[in-house]
Amino acid sequence: MKAILASWQFWALLSATFAALTAIFGKIGVENINSDFATLIRTVVILAVAATIVAAMRTYQPLGSVSPRTYLFLVLSGIATGASWLCYYRALQLGPAARVAPIDKLSVVLVAVLGVMLLGEKLAPRNWLGVALIAAGAMLVAFEA
Repeated sequence: MKAILASWQFWALLSATFAALTAIFGKIGVENINSDFATLIRTVVILAVAATIVAAMRTYQPLGSVSPRTYLFLVLSGIATGASWLCYYRALQLGPAARVAPIDKLSVVLVAVLGVMLLGEKLAPRNWLGVALIAAGAMLVAFEA
């Protein structure tokens, strides 16, 4: 069990499961509410959950122990997350979850490309084939024939 909890694959699959539930619950949740306000409610819940986890796990760090560079990129990540959520909920409000989510998951393709371009990560040809298949699959699911 300890090996599973130390596995990035386990946590990635768990993330995918929660992301799927996010789409389903979000689609139901934005039926009769402004999507921006729904995102605000969701964000407050996430803040409370994250604060509870940090408190329970005692993983708080003194704010001064965090470098300015780390703050910069966490703030940029937070801005990108907020923009993503606002757009995602608007898309869910306007379209079917089964077609919105695959387009949202094109982020996987973008992460692969940006990871190589900006972070110097390396992908083998087999990995690029997988990225291309993800892109093709997302398009096949997202668009009507």
